[in-house]
Amino acid sequence: MRELIAFRYRRLALTLTFILLLIAISVALIFRPTHDFPVNSPGVEVLLSIGDGATGTEIAQQMQRMKIIKNAKVLIELMGQNTASRGIAPGVHRLDTHIPSSVSLQELLDPRRLEGVIKVIPGNTQSDVLSLVHSSHQIVNADNLNTLRPPISNPLNSLEGQLFPSNYSFAAGTSSHQAFAKMLNHFGEVIARTKLRKALPGYTPYQVLTIASLIQIEADQQDYAKAAAVIYNRLRIGMALQLNSTVQYALNQRGSIALSIKATTFPSAYNTYLHTGLPPTPISNPGLEAIDGALHPAHGNWLYFITVKPHDTRFTNSFRTFQSWVKIYEENLKKGLFK
Repeated sequence: MRELIAFRYRRLALTLTFILLLIAISVALIFRPTHDFPVNSPGVEVLLSIGDGATGTEIAQQMQRMKIIKNAKVLIELMGQNTASRGIAPGVHRLDTHIPSSVSLQELLDPRRLEGVIKVIPGNTQSDVLSLVHSSHQIVNADNLNTLRPPISNPLNSLEGQLFPSNYSFAAGTSSHQAFAKMLNHFGEVIARTKLRKALPGYTPYQVLTIASLIQIEADQQDYAKAAAVIYNRLRIGMALQLNSTVQYALNQRGSIALSIKATTFPSAYNTYLHTGLPPTPISNPGLEAIDGALHPAHGNWLYFITVKPHDTRFTNSFRTFQSWVKIYEENLKKGLFK
């Protein structure tokens, strides 16, 4: 009997010990220190400035100091697991404080949270980009652009055509010289994935880039390859390009549709009515599609093209047909279809 009672006490003691152990584990789990802030309870927004070349570790440590995240190591580990983290842009990011590391990474990769974005669009000129840079509150005006060397060298050391269209965000205090250098570097990275440096037989990479800048302005995207073919065909036979866009570039009248007869006599190396061959530099910063069109011209014997109305560009090798289309264009211009 005593042995039975003793056994029951031992079993009760083991049960109580097990229960106490479970309680202790539960309490430890509840009150254990966490390495992340809780979900859905963000604090105030702050501005995080990320400089060019900042490492993931530096970014995470800075975010921990600013109370955006609780533990930098957690974010560093997440960055290592997510290849998209390589796309974190330098510049000023608007982030919530007191958020989980996974949420902070999402915010870092959200372009809508970038402050002071400079948007270079296909067709912008160097002058356009300079105006954008000078209007940015993040950038200090210290140009010295003549000391920059573009990825594709040219006799005039012109940067035109090599400020690649993209969205850029810069850390506060960035100089305009540094901003332009970044755009040139991005252009170099992009063309490394194309055949531009190999160009085409009989043409240099800079000449192909110049042609890309012409078709960027002169044609719609679906017609880039055909417009490029017209330019190559004219160059091949020594025929003047006679492009309104090059004269408008020289006159700083970009955006105009029509060109006066007087304007075609304007004395400029960019006047392709007066001079055969290509203009001395690109006349815009072309996008990747225009560069591809210049590298892969369509097959055709066209010598003329004209946009008779928006999104209706026609190609022919007959001057008579071209003249008939010019009349249609003039009628549509009067109707205001190009506004």
